[in-house]
Amino acid sequence: MSTGRSGVRADVQDWAIAVGVAATLLVTGLSGRHSATDLALLGYALLAAGGLVLAARRRAPIPVLAVTGLCAVGYQAAGFDVPAVAYLFAVYAAVRAGHRTVTVVASVIVLAALPFAALVSGSHDLGEALAQARGALELAWLVAAGAAGEALRQAERRADEAERTREETARHRADEERLHIARELHDSLTHQISIIKVQAEVAVHVARRRGEQVPEALLAIQEAGREATRELRATLQALRDDDTTPPRGLDHIPELLERARTIGLDATLTIEGQRHDVPAAVSRTVYRIVQESLTNVSRHAAAATASVRIDYRPDTLAIRIDDDGKATPDTAPVPGVGLLGMRERVAALGGRLRAAPRGEGGFTVQAELPVDRTS
Repeated sequence: MSTGRSGVRADVQDWAIAVGVAATLLVTGLSGRHSATDLALLGYALLAAGGLVLAARRRAPIPVLAVTGLCAVGYQAAGFDVPAVAYLFAVYAAVRAGHRTVTVVASVIVLAALPFAALVSGSHDLGEALAQARGALELAWLVAAGAAGEALRQAERRADEAERTREETARHRADEERLHIARELHDSLTHQISIIKVQAEVAVHVARRRGEQVPEALLAIQEAGREATRELRATLQALRDDDTTPPRGLDHIPELLERARTIGLDATLTIEGQRHDVPAAVSRTVYRIVQESLTNVSRHAAAATASVRIDYRPDTLAIRIDDDGKATPDTAPVPGVGLLGMRERVAALGGRLRAAPRGEGGFTVQAELPVDRTS
């Protein structure tokens, strides 16, 4: 929105300058009391055109430079002793856009053409023509306009460089903080969880060797230890993700379903639409939604089947995960940390998420993520 408003303001400013310059040139030309001949009318038209074309100087600085130069030479040839003010604005805009060499070449041509234009008008000898040309376009004015454009170009370049430096510094700090968190998690949790997991597995193994019935609580601790280890490993991997370790995304979703099948869940994957590239952030978010949904199904839903559907649309990517668990429309879901995390991820990308029991039983998670394919 802010970019749109600034663009409108820039257009209004450009038109205001263009109209102001055109009006100034016309008033200066009219003060010469030219007769109403076709040549005079052509001169007035060139004065107006040379000013109004400045409205496009940001979008097309080189064409504007050429048009204003031709107009200046044209109305000098028509007998209008008017300074080439519009051309100076065009020089400023072209140098600001970085076209220094083209601007120098065009200015040399215009400076050389102005005396001949004054001679063509027929009202001056060679000395007067040279003087009129110098009055119409002083070399000092050209240097000043070019210097102003170059100064502003350098200032904008330094500002862009400073902004890039700030972004890189912020990214570097974020990477350091992420690695610090990963180290803290690894040092504080991995050892304890590993001990719990190993102790539970040893207890289950000993009980089975003795022919004793393994308590359900012990089996639950064993499974929870395994799941906690997998989740912690995935979290640490996400925190340590960098350019050398590709993050998990859409291509890794089949692995999630295969893992779900190993614990007895009949999980299926359906992909609809014409597959296309999506931003990395969207790909990671889809993976995390499917991962969290399947984890919830295996933990809480008491479901036998789960289906994952990914629909590639022109501007959005839609995901839907359904299960046939024990949830019913009468039972409101308790928003846990996983569900809140999914909502935050989707909201951060400007998408929508719905998680609720299905009318026919079971639970559904649906998300729509916008896909900017131009980026």
